[in-house]
Amino acid sequence: MTLPRLRAALDDVPEYRAGRPAADGAYKVSSNENPYPPLPSVVEAMAAAIGSLNRYPDFAGAELTAALAERFSVRSDEIGLGTGSVGVAQQLVQSTAGPGDEVLFAWRSFEAYPIITQIAGATSVRVPLLAERHDLPAMLAAITDRTRLIFVCNPNNPTGTAVHGNELEHFLDAVPADVLVVVDEAYTEFVTDPDVPDGMELRRGRPSVAVLRTFSKAYGLASLRVGFVVADASVAAAVRKTAVPFGVSTLAQVAALASLAAEPELLERVAVLAAERDRLRAGLLALGFDVPDSQANFVWLPLGERSDAFAAGCAAAGVVVRSFSPTGVRITAAEPAATDLVLKVAADF
Repeated sequence: MTLPRLRAALDDVPEYRAGRPAADGAYKVSSNENPYPPLPSVVEAMAAAIGSLNRYPDFAGAELTAALAERFSVRSDEIGLGTGSVGVAQQLVQSTAGPGDEVLFAWRSFEAYPIITQIAGATSVRVPLLAERHDLPAMLAAITDRTRLIFVCNPNNPTGTAVHGNELEHFLDAVPADVLVVVDEAYTEFVTDPDVPDGMELRRGRPSVAVLRTFSKAYGLASLRVGFVVADASVAAAVRKTAVPFGVSTLAQVAALASLAAEPELLERVAVLAAERDRLRAGLLALGFDVPDSQANFVWLPLGERSDAFAAGCAAAGVVVRSFSPTGVRITAAEPAATDLVLKVAADF
């Protein structure tokens, strides 16, 4: 049977593996989700918008864009929206890279980077982590005249480690001006280390730097899919051109606006999760595990070939973690009871 011709670039695209769902009664800490539901004020705003779902959403996301511009003291034309930060990341790749071009990033890092790069027909350049952190000097050395975009995931997923201010500033200033550097700050709200920089400040005066953010993690809107980038107006315009029309739904826009309005209350929840992350790491360290410092909403156990065995032990105990065998296990900070179960499994392990 003759089948339709598909692009050869898709033949070996790696499969995105979502965190395993949890059975009834078990805790799911395999995805970097906020375990708490949206705030009542956010739910109320969404409920009021349900009656308009027969209409297309605002194509430009004008109200949300204006609110983000005010929140981050930028112009509206410096903002691009998309379906979660991964959607915006794909728009950035599509805007900068194609066949013959290179997209550079640390590895291991966010597993969508090689997928969206290959879909665009570009080539992934993976620079190994050094002690679970970005090796920025090695990343600089890997830049070629084919490099079009560089992702710096800060804090890094799945290791949770973060690049500090001076080293990131030096890196940004050393990258050729015609290469776009995307600082992916999906977990920035969970940062408690004062040495970790705010990408929004670093990008000022640097037109080749873009900052990626999301409402999925700290804001607890993972299923609504709304993310954004703050970048030079030329980059933001390209992001808007490559966006799926009407991709950010009315409910997503309404919920994001309500979440911005309730940000002080939401950040109280973030502080609770950051404290739970620190409790989880401290408990694992006390048991003798090697756990790098995390500035995200999860911790990383570099267990190598034993990763699947640890994940299986957790699942049997009623808590589902994420194995990245054969490198390590990622555990999202969630309810205290989930932390207790993980620590019990770790003690037996």
